[in-house]
Amino acid sequence: MNPIDRFPTVDEKTGNALTGFLPASEGPPLDAPTPAALAAVRCGRHLLLVFDRYRDEWELPGGRIDPGETPLQAAVRELREESGLYLPALTLAGYARFELTRPHRVEYAAVFTGQSSGLHDGFTPNEEIAAIHWWDTTGPPPAGTQILDTTVARHARLESRRREVVDPVDPRHSDQPVEERRVRDGGQVGQEGVDIDALDE
Repeated sequence: MNPIDRFPTVDEKTGNALTGFLPASEGPPLDAPTPAALAAVRCGRHLLLVFDRYRDEWELPGGRIDPGETPLQAAVRELREESGLYLPALTLAGYARFELTRPHRVEYAAVFTGQSSGLHDGFTPNEEIAAIHWWDTTGPPPAGTQILDTTVARHARLESRRREVVDPVDPRHSDQPVEERRVRDGGQVGQEGVDIDALDE
């Protein structure tokens, strides 16, 4: 098993933890709310990151789901607001499970993947986001990158690849009830030099 597949992953600065990743075919989750949506957008081996002024870190575009929005609509909106990139055809990869500390709670974020045809740079800094960056995932992430987000991006990528290989029929649109829902778990994981293109052996 690749070490990236083990949980929890902990942000040492805040104590927040990524404790699982529920594939889209097994969700939505039943044990906690899903108030947020994230977008893991790639161009080749590059992953789009945005620099949040308030948290002072590089992270995935995303944020809270507004009343009346679907998770997809929220992900598309947040991506556009935070990076200037408009990708309406994002794909649900799964649900990242977080244990947060301020205040203590458990919640999920719906995680979407997307492909950009080029290294989009049409971004104007705003009150929330200072810059965007296309991280070449063959090397280490930029200094100050949120480890929880890079790990989420990795799991979203692996889940998308698994779906392509194992089941060419997209299970996300099935109306059949899911009797068992699970979250993968395990141990600790590091950040340095993470290649989110790699697949499990």
